[in-house]
Amino acid sequence: MGKRVLVVDDEKLIVKGIRFSLEQDGMEVDCAYDGEEALQKIKENEYDIILLDVMLPKLTGFEVCQQAREFSAVPIVMLTAKGDDMDKILGLEYGADDYITKPFNILEVKARIKAIMRRTAPKKKEKTKTIESGDMRLDCEGRRVYIKDREINLTAKEFELLELLILNPNKVYSRETLLKTVWGADYPGDVRTVDVHIRRLREKIEEKPSEPKYVHTKWGVGYYFA
Repeated sequence: MGKRVLVVDDEKLIVKGIRFSLEQDGMEVDCAYDGEEALQKIKENEYDIILLDVMLPKLTGFEVCQQAREFSAVPIVMLTAKGDDMDKILGLEYGADDYITKPFNILEVKARIKAIMRRTAPKKKEKTKTIESGDMRLDCEGRRVYIKDREINLTAKEFELLELLILNPNKVYSRETLLKTVWGADYPGDVRTVDVHIRRLREKIEEKPSEPKYVHTKWGVGYYFA
């Protein structure tokens, strides 16, 4: 069965073009043209990935992303017409996994979608691999995290960061290495992306994010799990 994608943009010609191209690759595509419609579709359906424009009627893309993160960890790629770094950083702050700046090449969009879905697809194993550290339990196959048996809702990138760190305890990773490993060598963003995701991850898994128990900073070097 083909992957299911939600495309959200108030410019119908853009939506039509993306939809046609993705359907040519065998994907199932739903469309929404404002923020409220998008949020409703996310609540009612299961998607493999969402392409979400920043500038939308009724609710902005940032608002949709933020509210969706309260109940879903579906990968979200923000579409922005601006080259402003702040738009990109805001998207990541609200829980987006990636961003693409308009005007874009549809081949880039498809390549980015496929790369994200490959990284977020559950890996087949003979049995579920579970890692435990203190009060934390990581289900690598189900891509779920529990602290004191309470499930923590992480985005795809937050989970991948945590999984990499917990599988290599006390190993310090530079921000550049984390960016290349988790986002890929061809990712156009910079190391601030890593800082934003580490901060969001700490806010979710640490009782006191300013005094982390799990994900630590090695000043001037990078991050590690202890």
